[in-house]
Amino acid sequence: MPKGYWIAHVTVNDPEGYREYVEKDTPIIEGLGGRFVVRGGQSETPEGQAESRHVIVEFPSYGAAQKAYHHPDYQQVAEIRRRTANSTFIVVEGI
Repeated sequence: MPKGYWIAHVTVNDPEGYREYVEKDTPIIEGLGGRFVVRGGQSETPEGQAESRHVIVEFPSYGAAQKAYHHPDYQQVAEIRRRTANSTFIVVEGI
């Protein structure tokens, strides 16, 4: 079964507030079966436009990735991200 992924591109506008999001989202995401593959770090955008931070979370399946994103516990914490950063969030099936 193909794995599922969250791919997030983020520009943080409020570092203190975003820190709260990271502290609260990590145990929720991991508890829902997610594993962080990329979380920040150096990046280059050789083509196009991108936010300044990139995150990839792997899940056992696409369905698990969808379920985790829509989970009420995650959505409550996601409001912190929405207030403190600009982001594009993608749920995608792997190969």
